[in-house]
Amino acid sequence: MNGNLVEGAKRVIADLRELAAMTSDENGAQRVAWTPVWQKARDWFAAKAKEAGAEVTVDVAGNTWAKIPGNGPEAVAIGSHLDCVPNGGWLDGALGAVVALEVLRRYGKGTAPRHTLYAVNWADEEGARFGRSLIGSSAASGTLDIAEIIHRVDNLGVKLTDALADHGVKVDELLRAHEQLKEKNIKAFLELHIEQGPVLENMKKDVACVYGITGCERHYITFKGQAAHAGSFPTLMRQDAFLAAAQASLAFKQIALKYDAVCTVGKVSVKPDVVTIVPEECVISLDQRSIDPEALAKMHAEAQAVAAKAASDQGVSVSWEKIWAIAPTIFDERLTKLCQEAVKEESGEATTVYSGPLHDAAEMAKIVPTVMMFAMSERGLSHCKQENTADEALETAIRAFLRLADKVVA
Repeated sequence: MNGNLVEGAKRVIADLRELAAMTSDENGAQRVAWTPVWQKARDWFAAKAKEAGAEVTVDVAGNTWAKIPGNGPEAVAIGSHLDCVPNGGWLDGALGAVVALEVLRRYGKGTAPRHTLYAVNWADEEGARFGRSLIGSSAASGTLDIAEIIHRVDNLGVKLTDALADHGVKVDELLRAHEQLKEKNIKAFLELHIEQGPVLENMKKDVACVYGITGCERHYITFKGQAAHAGSFPTLMRQDAFLAAAQASLAFKQIALKYDAVCTVGKVSVKPDVVTIVPEECVISLDQRSIDPEALAKMHAEAQAVAAKAASDQGVSVSWEKIWAIAPTIFDERLTKLCQEAVKEESGEATTVYSGPLHDAAEMAKIVPTVMMFAMSERGLSHCKQENTADEALETAIRAFLRLADKVVA
């Protein structure tokens, strides 16, 4: 093992700032998956891994793997993702990928660790461009539905198949990543990430063990009414698709409060989108999340009911299109205990929370023992250029995570 925890934490932050300077502009980070800036970040990651003494390969799903051979037959994988949303922050995903580089440094060019070590940079965790999150990790876990993504296009009309091909990925070969993963004989996966919410800051904690991730139901809901002249058609006689969508959206908030969960309408499209015309169509997205699988199912059923009522009240029709869903994830008990130990050793208390945002760890947990750790997020902000965590808090979280890695890898 090379280096101490304090120096390692400072190196991680220095690397993060170097990456941010390379891949950000005045609006924030621009590492959207399957773009030239993202490719620049991937190349940077590979170069850093090679400097640490690792052998670097890229699987058929575009995931980058950096390997330090160990003395035993089993392997441990550590990592996260470098892609981000448009105008994103400097830490989201990048923290977990960059800290994996530091773990490589701790075990590369020296005495081989007990287990083979992999640092992984997952491809397209965010789903920011084509709407499907966790593409690289779900391909590796074997759960990716190719039929569900093959016809997707981005906002500019670029096909997902073409964007992936530009980066050497063939859609019809994506699921071979699962066979490639099995060959690695990975027995544990560890991921560090920023919280992306305000809980830890409100608790005055810099770091926490994460015991699970909420499940998610994600849909498009289309309300269809009748276009009419805005000046001459009486209000009570209208078939206003937007009003139905608005009524349903307010009802979704009440569902979230009822189940102590979250429901988010993040995307709204109105047609014909003209000031003087009553909207004939309104499409909204609905993202529902809960750590409780029974609650999540009830939330979805109730959302369908209130959307139907809103449509009836406004004299319009409603239809649903499933975008994506994932069940809640509870992490491995043994790794969770080790994570709690590491958090307590560094911070004095074994703070434990669950994650609302989705992460690649949710896919890995389906096939190998997995656990996550969170670093506090200032004001809970993420997916924006204001995303930040002070160096002191970041260093605490990084040191705790390096302790966890040592417990599992060495």
